[in-house]
Amino acid sequence: MVEVAEGRGSPAEIRRREGAAILAALPERAFAVALDLGGEAPGSEGFARMLGRWRGLGRRLAFLVGGAEGLDPAVLARADQRLSLGPMTWPHLLVRSLLAEQLFRAEAILSRHPYHRGWRP
Repeated sequence: MVEVAEGRGSPAEIRRREGAAILAALPERAFAVALDLGGEAPGSEGFARMLGRWRGLGRRLAFLVGGAEGLDPAVLARADQRLSLGPMTWPHLLVRSLLAEQLFRAEAILSRHPYHRGWRP
């Protein structure tokens, strides 16, 4: 995990500075998944299938989480995929925990581990 410093200034300037730092930290050729409200919002099983496909690409996987002002358009343009954790607004620090849990759950689904209770409505 690479954390970039929060920017200062207007919302647009903060997004620009944070975006530049995110892009600078992004490994070359990484498959970039931007967490964005406008992204696809799959269920846990759908996310597991996406994760399986992304792994099959043979590229490093990077999840891009913006700060309080969101992701800069340059970061969204670089992203290979946009992913939403739903229509609610989440603090960017909490998004890390939510994403970590969904990654763990996706691993359980892909390995057929009983952690995920797919039978529940």
